[in-house]
Amino acid sequence: MGEDPRGRTDGIGWVCRAVFGDPRLWLGVSAGPCAPPPGHRVAARYAVVPSLDRAKFLLPLASRRVGAAATLAYNALRPPRVRMNRLAVGVLAGLGATGRARMPVLTVAVPDRVDPAEVLLAEHLGRAAGRRWHAAIGIRPPDPHHKPTLQLFDDRGAAQGYAKIGWNDATRAMVVAEAAALRALPRDGGDLPEVPRLLAETRWGELAVTLVAPMPARVRALPRPERPRVAAMLAVARRAGAPAESRPLAGSPFLAGLTARAERAGGPARDAVAALAARDGATTVEFGHWHGDWVPWNLGGHAGRLWAWDWENSGPDRPVGFDLAHQGFQSALSLRGRAVPEATADMVALLDRYGAAFGLDPARRRFVADAYLVELWLRTAELAAGGGGWSEKLHPALPRVLAGRLTAGG
Repeated sequence: MGEDPRGRTDGIGWVCRAVFGDPRLWLGVSAGPCAPPPGHRVAARYAVVPSLDRAKFLLPLASRRVGAAATLAYNALRPPRVRMNRLAVGVLAGLGATGRARMPVLTVAVPDRVDPAEVLLAEHLGRAAGRRWHAAIGIRPPDPHHKPTLQLFDDRGAAQGYAKIGWNDATRAMVVAEAAALRALPRDGGDLPEVPRLLAETRWGELAVTLVAPMPARVRALPRPERPRVAAMLAVARRAGAPAESRPLAGSPFLAGLTARAERAGGPARDAVAALAARDGATTVEFGHWHGDWVPWNLGGHAGRLWAWDWENSGPDRPVGFDLAHQGFQSALSLRGRAVPEATADMVALLDRYGAAFGLDPARRRFVADAYLVELWLRTAELAAGGGGWSEKLHPALPRVLAGRLTAGG
């Protein structure tokens, strides 16, 4: 019959609980395709890549064309090693030979009298679009702030959309925020990056779902990804308009928002916001929007244009330069594996090098750096409070570094 992966505590377990959570569904993983119990019919089958215990990807086995497309789509954006592994799996899928790699097969079945669109999200989204869609599903380690994602393809293997699933308080808020950001972004404005088009925002039981259009098939990773795209950052901050008049931190919507969030978080967050306001209340800066996760892995290029995706942390009333600070800190933390103190130093160095383009003199660069760290700490605390757990990379190192910078004056 096969093992039901929803009972597992690893990545495939939590993804299957989120995506195939309806109790009427029957799931079984076995060495090859298995028959469902009486009274059920097969709705979908997936190859578990590369194995059940190391699952990274659920590859739809609807057809050779769909399997190959699901594996190879956007492969140029991936790191070289991942790209080669995906290419190998894509060749096997295109030949209909995934079984030769001895990858387990996940079978999903629905009761005979149940409409698949009632219990399967891919079927529901495809029905709304007037065609059948097949889902390729990424698998990440279990983490309450990770979101399952469905890459959707039609019967021809053409990409149709990309669905993000919010399944708890923290991830539902992120999914809803991304839909709001994509609706509000201007569509033409000089240096503004291209963004995926919002197709739908919906609720599916307890899940919040944002569906966006696929990006161009030939989008590529950026050359020199470490180089900030300053003009695009400024266009996002100013919504492709003119610079806003600088305002003091004191009395700004930004500080009011920080203060309200810090009161809810309490402890170190409240102390950090109070110290920032006391030190920099009279500092005047330009406020605007930010992408919220401007990092090389959320950027690409196509036909001479910059593309930016993953807008779930976007928002208004942030100091202009926040995206630059975020790129410096997160690239050091995630790409180069540097600890919080070293990542902070890399962020400061990037602000020193490019800050003038954002109108940041030394005092304003210090403010942007420390205000960004406060923002990051509040985001971390909010994810934890919303069921996202504490980031081991940031907690407890980040509040310690922040407290030291605010005490020492940056």
